[in-house]
Amino acid sequence: MTKVRSSLKDGVLTVTLADEANRNALSHQLVTELSVTLDRADRDPEVRVVVLTNTGPVFCAGADLRERSGRSPDRPARRAERKQPTDQRPLTSPVRDLFGRFRRSPKPCVGRIAGHCVAGGMGLAAATDISIATAEARFGFTEVRIGVAPAMISVLCLPKMPRAQATAAFLRGNRFPAAEAAAMGLITEAVAAHRLDETVDAIVTDLMAGSPTGLAAAKQLLGRVPEMGFDEALDWTEKFSAELFSSEDAAEGMAAYLEKRPPRWAR
Repeated sequence: MTKVRSSLKDGVLTVTLADEANRNALSHQLVTELSVTLDRADRDPEVRVVVLTNTGPVFCAGADLRERSGRSPDRPARRAERKQPTDQRPLTSPVRDLFGRFRRSPKPCVGRIAGHCVAGGMGLAAATDISIATAEARFGFTEVRIGVAPAMISVLCLPKMPRAQATAAFLRGNRFPAAEAAAMGLITEAVAAHRLDETVDAIVTDLMAGSPTGLAAAKQLLGRVPEMGFDEALDWTEKFSAELFSSEDAAEGMAAYLEKRPPRWAR
């Protein structure tokens, strides 16, 4: 059964995590299907913006613990089995690649978080470029309570969080409301459930007004400049800016502005 659904309308690809029975956990199948969908989106010139959302009350519950522990739904693990370390190699690489794919993608991704988000799901939410969650959703780095730690997702989450808040959240393993997640910088905004769609739609409208070249370039800046020294960043952005101003999208954008008309972006 498919765990990820997608639909394209007017340049917006809506990608839905649809494994409600398993709380949209990051199973091998869900991660693979999501990666394939995002790959296709990157290659499809008709896709301008990606919206990532979910079915059910949970956006993503993190790792699929049954899959990670080797337990089948109809067979509980014996005590001896619980003591043995699990081999996480089959899942680690696909999840790593999935998180990196969001950053490498030239297309903006909006998280429409319509449910709770914990553990590895926090990494998925943090990987999106702009994220809106329902105020009722709960968030949390719950890994310490099952004997592990928020390892890979720390690469995505820590750059967004104040150190003191990250320390408390990682060590306590408690769940907190969406408003706190927004205050920490993990998501962009928390809104009432009835305002979720209108807020996401307004963001998508803004993104669709930007050029494909400009949006891809902005994502490069966000990813590369913070990692550079001051002089290195100025040298690189000077050359990058010159390339951008000589692009087809820049010529069209400036012409449209001067002629007081909507731009006609190339795809």
